Amino acid sequence: MKIEVNAIGLVCPEPIMLLHKAIRDSDAGDLIELVASDKSTERDVEKFCEFLGHKLIEKEITKESLYFVVQKKDKNII
Repeated sequence: MKIEVNAIGLVCPEPIMLLHKAIRDSDAGDLIELVASDKSTERDVEKFCEFLGHKLIEKEITKESLYFVVQKKDKNII
């Protein structure tokens, strides 16, 4: 399953909180697409994945937005 999270216009920590909620609501192997505009989200998503064991599949950064695809790694990881 693919879950889309739109965090455009939101500032830290809201984008990562929405990502965390999407991870909790998903199953192992699901993909979560996050689009954000707050530049600190890049660092936050990378640390989130590293700390909780999820996989950052894709990252695209432009002047207007940040786009990430995160795969939930394990059903026991929230």
